[in-house]
Amino acid sequence: MGMSILSPEDTFHRGTCCTAYKVYGCHKCSGGHVFRVWAPHAREAFVVIRGKGEYAMNALPDGESLECTVAGTEQGDRYCFKLVTFEGRVLMKSDPYAFRSDLPASKYSVIYELPACNPRMPDEDFSDKPVNIFEVNLLSWKKNADGSYLSFRQLKDMLVPYVADMGYTHVEFMPVTEYPFDGSWGYQVTGYFSVTERLGTPEDFAALVDAFHNRGIRVILDWVPAHFPKDDFGLYEFDGQPLYECPLWDRMEHSGWGTRKFDFGRGEVDSFLLSSACFFLEQYAVDGLRVDAVASMLYLDYDRGEGQWTPNVYGDNRNLEAIEFIKKFNSLVHKLFPGAMIVAEESTAYAGVTTKVAEGGLGFDFKWNMGWMNDVLFYCRQDPLYRHYHHTKITFSMMYSLNERYILPLSHDEVVHVKGSIVNKFPGEYADKFAGERGLLGFMYAHPGKKLNFMGYEIAQFSEWDYRKYIEYFLTKYEKHAKMQVFTAFLNNLYKNCPPLYEIETDWKGFEWLVVDDVINNVLAFNRYDRQGNTLMCVVNFSGIDQPCYRIGQHRGRYSLILDSDKRAFGGEGKFKKRILATKKQPSHGKEYSVTIDIPKLACMYFIKEK
Repeated sequence: MGMSILSPEDTFHRGTCCTAYKVYGCHKCSGGHVFRVWAPHAREAFVVIRGKGEYAMNALPDGESLECTVAGTEQGDRYCFKLVTFEGRVLMKSDPYAFRSDLPASKYSVIYELPACNPRMPDEDFSDKPVNIFEVNLLSWKKNADGSYLSFRQLKDMLVPYVADMGYTHVEFMPVTEYPFDGSWGYQVTGYFSVTERLGTPEDFAALVDAFHNRGIRVILDWVPAHFPKDDFGLYEFDGQPLYECPLWDRMEHSGWGTRKFDFGRGEVDSFLLSSACFFLEQYAVDGLRVDAVASMLYLDYDRGEGQWTPNVYGDNRNLEAIEFIKKFNSLVHKLFPGAMIVAEESTAYAGVTTKVAEGGLGFDFKWNMGWMNDVLFYCRQDPLYRHYHHTKITFSMMYSLNERYILPLSHDEVVHVKGSIVNKFPGEYADKFAGERGLLGFMYAHPGKKLNFMGYEIAQFSEWDYRKYIEYFLTKYEKHAKMQVFTAFLNNLYKNCPPLYEIETDWKGFEWLVVDDVINNVLAFNRYDRQGNTLMCVVNFSGIDQPCYRIGQHRGRYSLILDSDKRAFGGEGKFKKRILATKKQPSHGKEYSVTIDIPKLACMYFIKEK
């Protein structure tokens, strides 16, 4: 193992190294293993091998890293670093670069020799391709009869065929990197190179990813570079002083989350994070990363009141070091993994999130459209009788939806903390709730932007998501829930095979309002167009009453019904009987021709224009 990476002029200290895990941590050598750690403030350092003893580490030429070779070690041995500070405190730390962790809250790491890298799927640009993501928490999708977690191996046999049969193009895992506190859902990471021991080995995880690839489904991982927890065995004040966290008083902590912020701009920290991201893309051949809490990285005053933050050198609230790290991260990842999809969970109006770095942007491929999510769900929670007061909530997104490349998320965050499950957000009678969800999904799939939905929505689970439980798939024994699952699978497959639903999503050439301002009747209608000029008309009735003989201005032609969310097979009443609409020369909505439609309450319908 060459040591050039640890020389003072090397890329690790400059913050541009993406393979630090190949040097730091634990690696096999002749007769044993070599251990390396970055701990510039430690007076002494030791490797502790459980059951075998502790071994002094020696300083390396860079003056900040330490090394020790131990004979007789083998795969499966537990180890940690013992660091002694200059004031004599003894810290027991897990290995930041470990490929495998011991039990989730253990200070020990596990000696593990990685298998060969997974094969990557072919590079693909998804700008004009269908992207339909099933977001899943692997620990609570399903569980064994005794309440234990399904292993990676069991998930390979159960989750992979389910996602494929339901017609999704992508699956997104909430964090699988090791974390000690179950209630953090994985967002307080202690193992940035190790998958959680709760579910199995790294080889088991690799087999799960590979199984998805074999079914043509790409895998996105939730990745958390914004902050880390204060568990004493983790990155927290690693060598007795702030090291991975920023040492400045106003940039050190996320007080609202009780976590520490990374010190963006410190070369070794940047290299650590870059290496973590590239490790999962290289070793496991995952197809993308969803970067959590980007807004908290971009702004110095995020979750801070007046007097609790210091402006940057320009006198404003941008975190310049974090912004440069994000640009460096996206540039490097796209250079090394051209097909990787990097997605920002960014909740503000920061400009250029999905603009290329070379053009002055942050360089993400897609951004979660949190504004759409918040507005639409607020609207759907209103009684249909009063939705006319909030009509702009359902239309406002098109004022900005073409400015970035968006993903429309109905994520885990929207079905916890008394927000209600998706189906339970809708008011009204039992059947109205299901009709409301079907109408929302129809609207969502026709709206510009890629799609993401959290597990459980597809069966209209009434209970909120609880990480300690599991999705209530037994509900599919009941008609409405079973038919919601049928509807979701039908919609997923229709979306994948209908180019007007996914092409031209950042240009008005792909979208045209037909009915945008019918505040009283709560009706929306719009056209989507693909690059070949094909037309799909989407009509949605968000009101609580049927709209008979509703006239819509439209381009001259015949339009064939391809989706009716009120269909009996989907759990509706089957009120709409016509399969073909023909325009008549009667002006409406600024057009010379129009069609009339009987629109059932809370229903969404798609029509394709015949050539």
